Amino acid sequence: MTRRVIKVGTSLLRGSADRDTACVIADLAASLSQQRRRGDQVTLVTSGAVGLGCHALQLEKRPTEVVALQAAAAVGQGQLMGLYAEAFASHGVRVAQVLLTRGDLASRRRYQNACRTLEHLLGWGVIPIVNENDTLATDELRFGDNDTLSALVAVAIGAEELVLLTDVDRLYSGDPRSDATVEPIEEVRDLQELARLSSVASGGGRWGTGGMTTKLTAARIATSSGVRVRLADGRDPRVLEALVAGEKVGTVFQPSSRPLADRKGWMAHALLPKGDLVIDAGAQKALVERGASLLAVGIRAVEGRFGRQDAVRLVSLQGEEIGRGLCALSSEEVRQVLGLSSSEVQRELQQPAGAAVVHRDHLVLTALAAASD
Repeated sequence: MTRRVIKVGTSLLRGSADRDTACVIADLAASLSQQRRRGDQVTLVTSGAVGLGCHALQLEKRPTEVVALQAAAAVGQGQLMGLYAEAFASHGVRVAQVLLTRGDLASRRRYQNACRTLEHLLGWGVIPIVNENDTLATDELRFGDNDTLSALVAVAIGAEELVLLTDVDRLYSGDPRSDATVEPIEEVRDLQELARLSSVASGGGRWGTGGMTTKLTAARIATSSGVRVRLADGRDPRVLEALVAGEKVGTVFQPSSRPLADRKGWMAHALLPKGDLVIDAGAQKALVERGASLLAVGIRAVEGRFGRQDAVRLVSLQGEEIGRGLCALSSEEVRQVLGLSSSEVQRELQQPAGAAVVHRDHLVLTALAAASD
């Protein structure tokens, strides 16, 4: 049995002149239902609610205001689920709608609740259909794209594989639509290679802005937690069958040989940092080489406002993110600590002398994920 997450985006669901949205969904349902009959556990992450809502409302263009997008999603989400439910029902498969915001996964308690719900649905033989809750999500609580959502879902449920269906046949060394000299990439072997490709994609141009950047980010999130990622051409209705059969199609991103544990993966990718702690070279060395906690003596500056146990980034003096974690003190308390002796900290903040500002059990190093693979 393989546990697999499939992600399909708006560009594919929009269909084409000879293959409309209903046809695309019908093909997906047929393929995923066949996987389910084989004994595999499948979760589908889908976009499309806003697009269907805009079409139903006969809007000439996609709204730009958040409230208008939320309203369009409210109209389209029911239609989207209706299409999926009907398509899967024809194969005798039940589906369930799961709507998530970034805040649902940033909270450890809600993250665990979501994991348990998805696990229960899979145990019942139901295919969860996951989408971002566009009707409620505000800018600060949005994933920004369902590629990121699909990677976080794959990590949350311990999937062996994440399949990103897109509108290109595989990953290339550049944008194949504007550069005929680019090379196809069949396999990305580790996080270091992935980091190099991501730096090219984020450099701009159509390849970077057209969605490949977010797919590489999703690949980094998933592979660093031990999930194999496949990127393939979703315009081909047979592509999922080919992948399941082991055919070499698209691009495969191999999982890290040293994957993050569940809680560390959650801290690295699902948390929403509310501020930064700028640390000196000595503190950075202690964190990286000795697995130490972050003490007040190594902090040089505090950026942002946060409370106790809120998520923060640990940043070097050069601005590089070193890690993320849960801060034992508020931003104001950390600022106080920077000017106090150990005895004053103990007296003023009721903290033991030498207590960690971010304990090693509550932090994860993010800058070294690629280097250590």
